[in-house]
Amino acid sequence: MEQPRRLTIRQWAEDDRPREKMQRHGSAALSDAELLAILIGSGNTDETAVELSRRILRECQDNLNELARLSIGELCRRFKGIGEAKAITIKAALELGNRRKTHEVPERASIRHSGDLFRLFEPLLVDLPHEELWVALLNGANRVMETRRLTQGGTQRTVVDVPMLLRLALERSASGIAVAHNHPSGLCTPSPEDRGITRRMKAGCEAIGLRFLDHLIIAGGAYYSFADEGEV
Repeated sequence: MEQPRRLTIRQWAEDDRPREKMQRHGSAALSDAELLAILIGSGNTDETAVELSRRILRECQDNLNELARLSIGELCRRFKGIGEAKAITIKAALELGNRRKTHEVPERASIRHSGDLFRLFEPLLVDLPHEELWVALLNGANRVMETRRLTQGGTQRTVVDVPMLLRLALERSASGIAVAHNHPSGLCTPSPEDRGITRRMKAGCEAIGLRFLDHLIIAGGAYYSFADEGEV
């Protein structure tokens, strides 16, 4: 029996086409797959853009953070119909989403607790395949003066230059600091090395009269706060 011919997106009812649906009802009315389909524009010989987008998301556990972890090469290799140009478009859109989050942070009045720090640092660290350590320089009212990447390491750990961290804080006339790094493994449990470097950073800050607010480990959408656990 002859297989029924599948409709292309152009043959769908107008309200079911992603672009037309967005025009009529706004972007919030679209699913993640429909938004992704608009980005990639077309599918492949077996799937429409929406069907391909649904499969991409399904293989990423319907988690945009997991999608963001895929490199341009991985997107091209794993998904028929995704070439370099489409993969770059996907990565660029996800990066814009991350940057939008970071632009919201300066409006925050002050750092009050570990959750504020998580919202500050998580967009900077969430998709990285390697470890990075970032520092937030704070004034006397715990307002964020500046965030800076201090070190970048491998997939297992990053080495922290404590004197360089303290020198940066003094140069910027900061009253306090908070730091965060990521675990690419997805587990935010601290290692003995994490605890050791936290003690060294705290001791260095105390020696020069600088407040050390917290050290966060960020992984898998969660975090570990050394301050919350009474370790700083």
